Amino acid sequence: MITFENETDFVFSLEPLEAIANTLSTQEVELLLVEKEAMQALNLQTRGIDKPTDVLSFPLEPFPHAPLGSIVINLDAVLEVSKTLGHTPEAEIALLFIHGLLHLLGFDHESDTGQMRQKEEELIGTFGLPPSLIVRTEK
Repeated sequence: MITFENETDFVFSLEPLEAIANTLSTQEVELLLVEKEAMQALNLQTRGIDKPTDVLSFPLEPFPHAPLGSIVINLDAVLEVSKTLGHTPEAEIALLFIHGLLHLLGFDHESDTGQMRQKEEELIGTFGLPPSLIVRTEK
Protein backbone atom coordinates (compact mmCIF):
# COMPACT_ATOMS: atom_id res chain seq x y z
CA MET A 1 0.00 0.00 0.00
CA ILE A 2 1.21 3.48 -0.85
CA THR A 3 0.39 6.55 1.18
CA PHE A 4 0.69 9.47 -1.21
CA GLU A 5 1.30 13.15 -0.56
CA ASN A 6 1.45 15.36 -3.63
CA GLU A 7 2.90 18.84 -3.09
CA THR A 8 2.61 19.61 -6.82
CA ASP A 9 -0.17 20.05 -9.38
CA PHE A 10 0.89 16.93 -11.33
CA VAL A 11 -1.82 14.27 -11.45
CA PHE A 12 -1.16 10.61 -12.22
CA SER A 13 -2.38 7.16 -11.27
CA LEU A 14 -0.76 5.33 -8.37
CA GLU A 15 -1.94 1.99 -9.74
CA PRO A 16 1.32 1.12 -11.57
CA LEU A 17 3.35 2.05 -8.49
CA GLU A 18 1.10 -0.09 -6.28
CA ALA A 19 1.75 -3.04 -8.61
CA ILE A 20 5.51 -2.46 -8.35
CA ALA A 21 5.38 -2.12 -4.56
CA ASN A 22 3.27 -5.25 -4.17
CA THR A 23 5.87 -7.33 -6.05
CA LEU A 24 8.52 -6.42 -3.48
CA SER A 25 6.86 -5.88 -0.11
CA THR A 26 3.61 -6.05 1.80
CA GLN A 27 4.62 -3.09 3.96
CA GLU A 28 3.21 0.39 3.51
CA VAL A 29 5.37 2.92 1.65
CA GLU A 30 5.00 6.68 1.86
CA LEU A 31 5.50 8.55 -1.43
CA LEU A 32 5.96 12.31 -1.59
CA LEU A 33 6.04 14.23 -4.87
CA VAL A 34 7.73 17.61 -4.42
CA GLU A 35 9.10 20.49 -6.47
CA LYS A 36 12.80 21.22 -6.94
CA GLU A 37 13.10 23.78 -4.14
CA ALA A 38 11.60 21.44 -1.53
CA MET A 39 13.88 18.62 -2.68
CA GLN A 40 16.94 20.86 -2.44
CA ALA A 41 16.00 21.87 1.11
CA LEU A 42 15.43 18.24 2.08
CA ASN A 43 18.71 17.13 0.50
CA LEU A 44 20.57 19.87 2.40
CA GLN A 45 18.83 19.02 5.68
CA THR A 46 19.35 15.25 5.47
CA ARG A 47 22.57 14.82 3.48
CA GLY A 48 24.30 18.19 3.73
CA ILE A 49 24.17 18.61 -0.06
CA ASP A 50 22.83 22.00 -1.17
CA LYS A 51 21.36 21.00 -4.52
CA PRO A 52 18.24 19.18 -5.66
CA THR A 53 18.33 15.49 -6.45
CA ASP A 54 15.82 13.28 -8.24
CA VAL A 55 14.90 10.80 -5.48
CA LEU A 56 15.56 10.31 -1.78
CA SER A 57 14.70 7.29 0.36
CA PHE A 58 14.21 7.20 4.10
CA PRO A 59 13.91 3.68 5.52
CA LEU A 60 12.34 3.20 8.92
CA GLU A 61 13.64 0.94 11.64
CA PRO A 62 11.77 -2.34 11.35
CA PHE A 63 9.18 -3.25 13.96
CA PRO A 64 5.95 -5.25 13.64
CA HIS A 65 3.50 -3.62 11.20
CA ALA A 66 5.87 -0.70 10.55
CA PRO A 67 5.82 1.09 7.22
CA LEU A 68 8.87 0.36 5.10
CA GLY A 69 9.77 4.03 4.81
CA SER A 70 9.41 7.12 2.64
CA ILE A 71 10.36 7.92 -0.93
CA VAL A 72 10.56 11.54 -2.07
CA ILE A 73 10.55 12.28 -5.81
CA ASN A 74 11.43 15.62 -7.41
CA LEU A 75 8.76 16.40 -10.05
CA ASP A 76 10.91 19.02 -11.78
CA ALA A 77 13.64 16.41 -12.34
CA VAL A 78 10.99 13.93 -13.55
CA LEU A 79 9.66 16.37 -16.15
CA GLU A 80 13.13 17.37 -17.36
CA VAL A 81 14.51 13.83 -17.66
CA SER A 82 11.39 12.37 -19.24
CA LYS A 83 11.38 15.12 -21.87
CA THR A 84 15.13 14.71 -22.55
CA LEU A 85 14.93 10.91 -22.81
CA GLY A 86 11.61 10.81 -24.66
CA HIS A 87 9.45 8.85 -22.26
CA THR A 88 6.47 9.81 -20.13
CA PRO A 89 6.72 11.49 -16.74
CA GLU A 90 4.77 8.53 -15.35
CA ALA A 91 7.49 6.15 -16.57
CA GLU A 92 10.17 8.31 -14.96
CA ILE A 93 8.24 8.40 -11.68
CA ALA A 94 8.00 4.59 -11.82
CA LEU A 95 11.77 4.30 -12.39
CA LEU A 96 12.55 6.59 -9.47
CA PHE A 97 9.99 4.78 -7.32
CA ILE A 98 11.68 1.44 -8.07
CA HIS A 99 15.07 2.93 -7.26
CA GLY A 100 13.83 4.40 -3.99
CA LEU A 101 11.94 1.26 -3.02
CA LEU A 102 15.00 -0.91 -3.55
CA HIS A 103 16.96 1.41 -1.26
CA LEU A 104 14.22 1.05 1.37
CA LEU A 105 14.62 -2.72 1.07
CA GLY A 106 18.34 -2.44 1.80
CA PHE A 107 19.85 -2.48 -1.70
CA ASP A 108 22.76 -0.09 -2.26
CA HIS A 109 24.25 0.29 -5.75
CA GLU A 110 27.20 2.22 -4.32
CA SER A 111 28.43 -0.75 -2.28
CA ASP A 112 26.92 -3.92 -3.76
CA THR A 113 28.29 -5.99 -6.62
CA GLY A 114 25.43 -5.37 -9.04
CA GLN A 115 22.48 -6.81 -7.12
CA MET A 116 20.50 -3.54 -7.15
CA ARG A 117 21.11 -3.03 -10.87
CA GLN A 118 20.01 -6.60 -11.57
CA LYS A 119 16.82 -6.18 -9.51
CA GLU A 120 16.05 -2.84 -11.21
CA GLU A 121 16.48 -4.38 -14.65
CA GLU A 122 14.23 -7.29 -13.69
CA LEU A 123 11.47 -4.93 -12.54
CA ILE A 124 11.91 -2.67 -15.57
CA GLY A 125 11.42 -5.68 -17.83
CA THR A 126 8.40 -6.87 -15.90
CA PHE A 127 6.71 -3.47 -16.03
CA GLY A 128 7.89 -2.41 -19.52
CA LEU A 129 9.80 0.68 -18.42
CA PRO A 130 12.72 2.54 -20.08
CA PRO A 131 16.38 2.07 -18.91
CA SER A 132 16.99 2.33 -15.20
CA LEU A 133 18.48 5.14 -13.20
CA ILE A 134 21.59 3.07 -12.44
CA VAL A 135 22.14 2.17 -16.09
CA ARG A 136 21.76 5.83 -17.14
CA THR A 137 24.28 7.05 -14.55
CA GLU A 138 26.86 4.44 -15.61
CA LYS A 139 26.99 5.78 -19.19
